[in-house]
Amino acid sequence: MDTKEPEWECVAIFSNINLYYFTGTMQDGMLLIPRNGEPVFRVRSSYERACDESVFPKIEPMRSYRDATGDLLSMPASIHLETEVVPLALLERFRKHFPVKTILPADSHLAAVRAVKSPYELSLMEKAGKIHQIVLEERVPELLRTGMSEAEFASLLYPIFIEEGHHGIVRFGMFDSEIVMGQIGFGESSLYPTAFNGPGGCYGLCPAVPLLGSRERTLQDGDLIFVDTGCGVEGYHTDKTMNYVFGKALPDEAVEAHYQCVEIQESMAAMLIPGAIPSEIYRTITESLSPKFQENFMGFGNRRVNFLGHGVGLLIDEQPVIAPGFDEPIREGMAFALEPKKGIPNVGMVGTENTYVVTPAGGQCLTGTHKGLLPVPLR
Repeated sequence: MDTKEPEWECVAIFSNINLYYFTGTMQDGMLLIPRNGEPVFRVRSSYERACDESVFPKIEPMRSYRDATGDLLSMPASIHLETEVVPLALLERFRKHFPVKTILPADSHLAAVRAVKSPYELSLMEKAGKIHQIVLEERVPELLRTGMSEAEFASLLYPIFIEEGHHGIVRFGMFDSEIVMGQIGFGESSLYPTAFNGPGGCYGLCPAVPLLGSRERTLQDGDLIFVDTGCGVEGYHTDKTMNYVFGKALPDEAVEAHYQCVEIQESMAAMLIPGAIPSEIYRTITESLSPKFQENFMGFGNRRVNFLGHGVGLLIDEQPVIAPGFDEPIREGMAFALEPKKGIPNVGMVGTENTYVVTPAGGQCLTGTHKGLLPVPLR
């Protein structure tokens, strides 16, 4: 803040994710960080649990925001807060007792702080990555059988993740995003358009719940199986996509496109060194691709995304992003999910995704080294 916003006066934090990051507990409250003064974590519920879980230096109970007005030496003219996630009604309740003239965004500053992971955070992501590898590379094939629906497969997959140690939820920062595990699709289902900001697709259970998988789409000989999931340990995620070939082989076009995506991922991983520029990584990769390959790359039809990877941590979709406009150098300890994918008509979404940590030697993979298109015999 001192570097980017030299006139800043106070930051107020409300969201569960940032409260957890700064205090170690996820309670209903507000963290006030004044420039000149002591930070105070005000908790509405549960104050007792906050005191039990957190070692934050100053935790106080709060019935309303009025209780926190005395935590500042004087009322600032401006306050930075999470404008991407704070609802207007909450903001109005806050400003009733904190009548500041100007509200400024803190989102990018908070995201930048969270982007560089500590050894503790990386240790949790390493655990998540190992679970991801075990479940998607070793345990998924034992679940697949002819005639099962996508929904049935998803219902079998979730308890296996939990059994292996997954914390049971996948969190996104994108507004109003809902997800259970990720996107699951058999064959062309993985090309079906969704509101989700990613290259893959899925039918989902119904229009009201476009998640998990269809009850009608069943697994058949020759299907490509697309599984794009998050996995987390104590709040910290990894992101991984694996695909499988059920029974007979896929068309040569699909196989060739898949392995070109694997090569793209390996090239990007080698570029994940301190000082590299995300937008330049994106430009280098996209300019190296032929016009033919770019058709249906990172999506399908007119539903394509303009990124090749994204930060990951307490949220699946963190900053920075391997995309145009992200021009700040990356730093050691940042983590990225790299996901080059390509839609193949009448087949599905091929490609890959793994999570990497930035090191001086390039990206260190946390989620396994299998190249995908794992063959599964008919059952």
